[in-house]
Amino acid sequence: MWMPTEHEKYGVVIASFRGTVPYGLSLEIGDTVQILEKCDGWYRGFALKNPNLKGIFPSSYVHLKNAFVKNKGQFEMIIPTEDSVITEMTSTLRDWGAMWKQLYVRNEGDLFHRLWHIMNEILDLRRQVLVGHLTHDRMRDVKRHITARLDWGNEQLGLDLVPRKEYAMVDPEDVSVTELYRLMEHRHRKKDAPAQASSHHLFVQMKSLMCSNLGEELEVIFSLFDSKENRPISERFFLRLNRNGLPKAPDKPERHCSLFVDLGSSELRRDIYITVHIIRIGRMGAGEKKSACSVQYRRPFGCAVLSIADLLTGETKDDLVLKVYMCNTESEWYQIHENIIKKLNARYNLTGSNAGLAVSLQLLHGDIEQIRRECSSVFSHGVSVTRKLGFSNIIMPGEMRNDLYITIERGEFEKGGKSVARNVEVTMFIVESSGQILKDFISFGSGEPLASAYHSFVLYHNNSPRWSELLKLPIPVDKFRGAHIRFEFRHCSTKEKGEKKLFGFSFVPLMQEDGRTLPDGSHELIVHKCEENTNLQDAARYLKLPFSKGLLLGNSSQATKATKESFWITSSLCSTKLTQNGDMLDLLKWRTHPDKITGCLSKLKEIDGSEIVKFLQDTLDTLFGILDENSQKYGSKVFDSLVHIINLLQDSKFHHFKPVMDTYIESHFAGALAYRDLIKVLKWYVDRVTEAERQEHIQQVLKAQEYLFKVIVRSRRLFSLATGGQNEDEFRRCIQELLLSVRFFLSQESKGSGALSQSQAVFLSSFPAVYSELLKLFDIREVANLVHDTLGSLPTVVHVDETLQAVKLQCIGQTVESQLYTNPDSRCILLPVVLHHLHTHLQEQKDLTACARILSSVFCLIKKNSSEKSVLEEIDVIVASLLDTLLRTILEITSRPQPSGSSTRLQFQDVTGEFVACLLSLLRQMTDRHYQQLLDSFNTKEELRDFLLQVFTVFRILIRPEMFPKDWTVMRLVANNVIITTVLYLSDALRKNFLNENFDYKIWDSYFYLAVIFINQLCLQLEMFTPSKKKKVLEKYGDMRVTMGCEVFSMWQNLGEHKLHFIPALIGPFLEVTLIPQPDLRNVVIPIFHDMMDWEQRRSGNFKQVETRLIDKLDSLMSEGKGDETYRELFNSIIPLFGPYPSLLKKIERETWRESGVSLIATVTRLMERLLDYRDCMKMGEVDGKKIGCTVSLLNFYKTELNKEEMYIRYIHKLYDLHLKAQNFTEAAYTLLLYDELLEWSDRPLREFLSYPMQTEWQRKEQLHLAIIQNFDRGKCWENGIILCRKIAEQYESFYDYRNLSRMRVMEASLYDKIMDQQRLEPEFFRVGFYGKKFPFFLRNKEFVCRGHDYERLEAFQQRMLTEFPHAIAMQHANQPDETIFQAEAQYLQIYAVTPIPESQEVLQREGVPDNIKSFYRVNHIWKFRYDRPFHRGAKDKENEFKSLWVERTSLLLVQSLPGISRWFEVDKREVVEMSPLENAIEVLENKNQQLKTLIAQCQARQMQNVNPLTMCLNGVIDAAVNGGVARYQEAFFVKDYILSHPEDGEKIARLRELMLDQAQILEFGLAVHEKFVPQDMRPLHKKLVDQFFVMKSSLGIQELSAGLPASPVHFPNGSPRICRNSAPAAMSPEGARVIPRRSPLSYPAVNRYSSSSLSSQASAEVSNITGQSESSDEVFNMQPSPSTSSLSSAHSASPNVTSSAPSSARASPLLSDKHKHSRESACLSPRERPCSAIYPTPVEPSQRLLFNHVGDGALPRSDPNLSAPEKASPARQTTSVSPSPAGRSPLKGPGQSFTPSPVEHHSPGLLANSPVLSGSCSSGISSLSRCSTSETSGFESQAAEPRAGAGHGGPEEPPRKDSKTPPPYSVYERTLRRPVPLPHSLSIPVTPEPPAPAPPSPLAARASHLENGARRTEPGPRPRPLPRKVSQL
Repeated sequence: MWMPTEHEKYGVVIASFRGTVPYGLSLEIGDTVQILEKCDGWYRGFALKNPNLKGIFPSSYVHLKNAFVKNKGQFEMIIPTEDSVITEMTSTLRDWGAMWKQLYVRNEGDLFHRLWHIMNEILDLRRQVLVGHLTHDRMRDVKRHITARLDWGNEQLGLDLVPRKEYAMVDPEDVSVTELYRLMEHRHRKKDAPAQASSHHLFVQMKSLMCSNLGEELEVIFSLFDSKENRPISERFFLRLNRNGLPKAPDKPERHCSLFVDLGSSELRRDIYITVHIIRIGRMGAGEKKSACSVQYRRPFGCAVLSIADLLTGETKDDLVLKVYMCNTESEWYQIHENIIKKLNARYNLTGSNAGLAVSLQLLHGDIEQIRRECSSVFSHGVSVTRKLGFSNIIMPGEMRNDLYITIERGEFEKGGKSVARNVEVTMFIVESSGQILKDFISFGSGEPLASAYHSFVLYHNNSPRWSELLKLPIPVDKFRGAHIRFEFRHCSTKEKGEKKLFGFSFVPLMQEDGRTLPDGSHELIVHKCEENTNLQDAARYLKLPFSKGLLLGNSSQATKATKESFWITSSLCSTKLTQNGDMLDLLKWRTHPDKITGCLSKLKEIDGSEIVKFLQDTLDTLFGILDENSQKYGSKVFDSLVHIINLLQDSKFHHFKPVMDTYIESHFAGALAYRDLIKVLKWYVDRVTEAERQEHIQQVLKAQEYLFKVIVRSRRLFSLATGGQNEDEFRRCIQELLLSVRFFLSQESKGSGALSQSQAVFLSSFPAVYSELLKLFDIREVANLVHDTLGSLPTVVHVDETLQAVKLQCIGQTVESQLYTNPDSRCILLPVVLHHLHTHLQEQKDLTACARILSSVFCLIKKNSSEKSVLEEIDVIVASLLDTLLRTILEITSRPQPSGSSTRLQFQDVTGEFVACLLSLLRQMTDRHYQQLLDSFNTKEELRDFLLQVFTVFRILIRPEMFPKDWTVMRLVANNVIITTVLYLSDALRKNFLNENFDYKIWDSYFYLAVIFINQLCLQLEMFTPSKKKKVLEKYGDMRVTMGCEVFSMWQNLGEHKLHFIPALIGPFLEVTLIPQPDLRNVVIPIFHDMMDWEQRRSGNFKQVETRLIDKLDSLMSEGKGDETYRELFNSIIPLFGPYPSLLKKIERETWRESGVSLIATVTRLMERLLDYRDCMKMGEVDGKKIGCTVSLLNFYKTELNKEEMYIRYIHKLYDLHLKAQNFTEAAYTLLLYDELLEWSDRPLREFLSYPMQTEWQRKEQLHLAIIQNFDRGKCWENGIILCRKIAEQYESFYDYRNLSRMRVMEASLYDKIMDQQRLEPEFFRVGFYGKKFPFFLRNKEFVCRGHDYERLEAFQQRMLTEFPHAIAMQHANQPDETIFQAEAQYLQIYAVTPIPESQEVLQREGVPDNIKSFYRVNHIWKFRYDRPFHRGAKDKENEFKSLWVERTSLLLVQSLPGISRWFEVDKREVVEMSPLENAIEVLENKNQQLKTLIAQCQARQMQNVNPLTMCLNGVIDAAVNGGVARYQEAFFVKDYILSHPEDGEKIARLRELMLDQAQILEFGLAVHEKFVPQDMRPLHKKLVDQFFVMKSSLGIQELSAGLPASPVHFPNGSPRICRNSAPAAMSPEGARVIPRRSPLSYPAVNRYSSSSLSSQASAEVSNITGQSESSDEVFNMQPSPSTSSLSSAHSASPNVTSSAPSSARASPLLSDKHKHSRESACLSPRERPCSAIYPTPVEPSQRLLFNHVGDGALPRSDPNLSAPEKASPARQTTSVSPSPAGRSPLKGPGQSFTPSPVEHHSPGLLANSPVLSGSCSSGISSLSRCSTSETSGFESQAAEPRAGAGHGGPEEPPRKDSKTPPPYSVYERTLRRPVPLPHSLSIPVTPEPPAPAPPSPLAARASHLENGARRTEPGPRPRPLPRKVSQL
């Protein structure tokens, strides 16, 4: 039985569970689950990631965790009791996981890998926390690391900033808003500006010295040098190297590196250098022989320097190699580093080109303990520490140091009877008073053990040596007294013995007789001469001698011989125990000299602060001892000295000694009577403040009041303990009198000079520190009253000294933050005075930053849930005092212009944010009672109105996005929660006070505007949140948008007749609300529209205003990205809304105005469909067909249905911009023409609009004309440009503007030149069907014809479409899809090529018109397209397939001609007709005959450079005939059975026979022409053709003709080929076929051609989707090539241009003839086993490509038996066209491979049409008609023949377009905007009534003729909303 769980509430899944049992819940490892019930080892519950899905799961799969249950019962919430950092880590990592994968998808590799490392690091740290074995300090460190990484990741991923307290997340409900703001601000600042470390450390590691001339041991000495002050600033780091230049002690790595510590920020500058001095240990001369001397000396070697600034650029750990300079002049060794720094290194030699000192340097920042933790590797093996010289910037109490620094500077020595100067070596010892040498107290530098003696380096032959070597002597204090330093001087001989001869000594005592140590500075010591063997061990003998020249000069009686020789040293003491100051010693020994007390106290101020703090306790004991001795005499002096010492501790250098002072007062101070004298003197000073002229000393006293009060209080407590509390009343009276004096002094206003105000400021700055001391002696209320009175005495005049005002607020701020204020009892006393001062300052808008801080502190103490009486009373006081002022302050601040500087702007934002936080905190604390009291406090409605307007305005400001940083979502949600709570309270007041007769539009408008922008806030759009974030927000606040929406609806319902005031103003805002994808919100707000329509209908009888505003706003909002698919459905659906309201549509249907209402809803819904599509398409990056098509759809809608003139023109220009971006220049011109057609040539002024300036209508139309002409020019649509040129030229001519007229005529002429001279490609056309519900509305279940790009063939187009629609499925057949496809939730694409059918045949059929001109008319202004599909009707005759081969021809009529404003237009009408086999045969022969005549005519007219095309065409026809040829037609149609069974085909059979005979005559004439022009090497082929031709004639039963035929036979029905109407040299229809040489770079996709095998009996039901095109019987028939090489001698192929009607299952491959069955059966699978795509034909293998003639253009589907194997075999061996598409798209894999080509693949013929050398032939049948291919060397491209005049006998007539056809308004040639004219006025030209017949028509005349036909054919239908022709002022 299932039982509710008591304790098992929360767990983590430890093994994945698939949930295969009934009611099982599928769980993944790591999921967290909430458990509801349990039963026999099973739990029932849900995963927290999906709480809606509940189920059961095994209890063993879950690890239980402790959790706290909130709201037990049905809606209980589980809160894990684990560490909040762990909880946050877990949820954050889950959120990151999903985003991390998206980073990979978006190719953000860098962040992907960084985040991966951070996530792994967090997981490792999480394990450490969970294990629970960490120490408290380590746990803090780990949590700090975790939160730092979480914050970094959140910032990188754009997630929210998390407020934290002690590393744990803060619940906004548990803290006040001001505290939350401070936490957020702190984290934000920490993120923006990392804190600068105050101390820095330099880590140095010595690697090696690379030098070629080593061989001796070396000493390397590092130090830091200040080049600005020319002195070292650090001790030395000393290192010994062996003979190889490597560290000498490899086993002691700590000696190889050192840490230079305590560098201040001021020392990280460019003039601080690391200096390295290198000393060698060896012979005197570097080049001496080894036997010369056995004694070793320290000798200079080299120096290197490096600026520390070079390390600041990056914390590199890479090794650096420093250049080492050798010193040539030893006398300059002491300053070699200075010279190198000054770039005077030319005088020094480098040690070698590749030589140098290899070191590793790293700058570390922060406290030394922090460095130890973070860089443990540095300290793991130990590291020597190199200190700064002297004390660091901050002296820490307890620091024990006693270091004496001695610098061996220089000496002056005599020659001593030598001829050359001496080699002097100095030896130093420390000797105690007994004469014993102190062992191990000399430090050469860190890293080296202490030594007992020091030996200087030796400078060769130098009597004035300068060493400048620094040594540290860490001598203990007890050894200091009586000790001295002795320096011995020896001459180092360079002779063989290498002796060192003593010749003198010096000494200096460490401490003087009066107890002072050796003073810092330079000392000139006397060099006492001595013999070589003098014994200096008895120190007493020489200590009596003078040691310093300074003393000697002072005492002239002591003359000595040694005064000529001197030795200089510099000393510096760094000691916390010893002093060099005599005054200090005198003060400490005051009892021995009582008479000097006054002088000593006076001199105390002159003593250096570091000396005083060293002896702080002794000094204080001395002062209080003197006070006890004679307070009358010394009281004032002691007080002043105490003040001096206290103020000394305020210095940052000695700040850390304050705890020492505190400890002294608490533990060591014993002056029980001192308080009397201190109070007395302090009051005396305070009383004199107002009178004294000089305030400096008094200010010093006031500044020290904190510690004075500490001493006073401590003294009084000691007195009380000693006496049992005597004189308590007297003490209280003294304190109160003192504070009374203070209050009097504070209440004085400064007159004239500001000295008094400065003293007041000094007192106030330190006064809050006294509170805690007073609390030790007085009751808290007493202290509060004292402070209240003191602060209350301050002058309230705000125009006094600004400094005083700032300090006053600082004092109040410290008061609020003090312990005194935190107590509720004292707070109620202090709060009024605090608020009084704040109110005064806020009124004047002064010191806002300080006021904001104080207010924040005030509210930080008031937690959200504090409901104690005291808190409620405080809120009362604050509301009454500050609410109004706070609102005004926020309005004032936010209305100011923001400062430009980054720091001031940041401060500005901080102030605003703090005031906002204070306001929110106050409002959150207010209860019903507070709101009621507030509203009751207003005396008049005007006051209430002003207050409400103020509140609503402030709330609108708070909602602004810039109010808080973008990642402060927590803060924004809290603010919104407070706002909506307050609005709910205030809306009631709005209803009660401002309705009916008191209605106030302004306040209601402000309310609704606030509500709308509240709902539309980005931070409330939960749909954009992650699931976990959305869940948290809903749990804590619910959906605040819905709450506000319900309130808006309620308020709207209360308005009654006042609703009319808000119509139509509120339509836009409310519409914006309904576009939010929140169903509940939409259901609430959409009924308001019904209300608006209803009230507007009542007022004006219609709701045009509503409709207009609705549509305008809908466009702008949805363009911004708002709204979704559900919204459209909701607006139009029948779903019931909440409460009693039915759906909007149903409500409207009940009204009397339902028709117009329903119409509006329908219109809006359709508009939304288009706008949604437009918005989705515009999100794409590149311009594609979807964007353009969508814009066209929307543009049409605005024009035809909405009559929105301005929107229509806007979208015209949007479409124009899209076309330009896509380089669709022709379409861009047509688009701009739409706007041009709205304008007239008038002088009406037009306003500024879009990018157009203010100008007249004429000027704008002229500007448009020129832009359109330019685009037609760029799009090579020059004929259209010419028409516009003429139109604008007429205008120029009418105004006699001959200058512009001339330019226009020149432009027109240039367009004619371009028509004749420039190459123009003919595009392909493709039919595309878009099926399925997933397509955008404007494409869904529609078919279009698209104009392809230049060079774009079917496969490239297919690929482009599939790229634009990546989710689409390519359909494998060309059949019309069924209803299941239409309704599928998917995308299906059906694509194949179609053939354009030009409307005007006149130009195309006219003789002598160049192909350059015809090509334009073949592919422009095309309304009609077609494609063919072959199929067999009845049983197929295996012997002759053509008997049953039918063709299904589909014609497509478009809504608009191509090209137009888009590259594709929808199919308006489709017609299907069937052609019988006989009609098919007639059309094939007609086209082949026409092609032959064209080639012959071209050859005769010498338009071909060679006769290869004619040769191949003749060969194809004649050779095929020999092997069967037209005999197949005879067998099929001339037999008795066929004639009897088809009596109606008599005429057609006669026509076929006539064509056969015509072909024989043409062939004969062609052979005659061929013989005339054939080159010599082709003669054998010609002879063969003649022989075969006679065989062919005999097979046809034709009588033999005379061998000598005339040149121009009469047998041509249309006259000589030379004057043939179709004698143009190149084909101009899109059906023209083309053969491209194999090596041509402009190769085309292979076009499918079928052999006779394609209709074999084995696969009679199979079909191939053939990609050629078919013309009607009255047009030229041009053939596509076939991929088959099989002969048609025994069987014939189906048309390559048709698609079988067989079922798709059987439509897999072309059929093979019996002759080739064996190859197919052996090489291929059956068609069913290997289906092929119509869109992706099977590739041709390279080995098979030569078998096919790949022709670039589509051919018409026909059967022509006139092709033979030789025709296909031999030319095909010479050439093949290589498809530009990959091999994978070629039609065949082998000779017998099955494939299903595209049903229509059409290829443009116009690529090289202008070339006079190009002509040729093309296939006019499936695989057997005269097949022409060009040899690789010919360079020719096959062109199609021109259409014949007159209709064919068998083909169906082209269906005429119906008169009711409505021409679209976008064509250059048709216009329906205002009146039914076929041609826009801008393009129309007068048509000549009777043009001269012989002359070829001009483009203009041809165009006009075409337009007349179009006008007759089309009459525009009525429009639902006709658009006015004029655009008002646009």
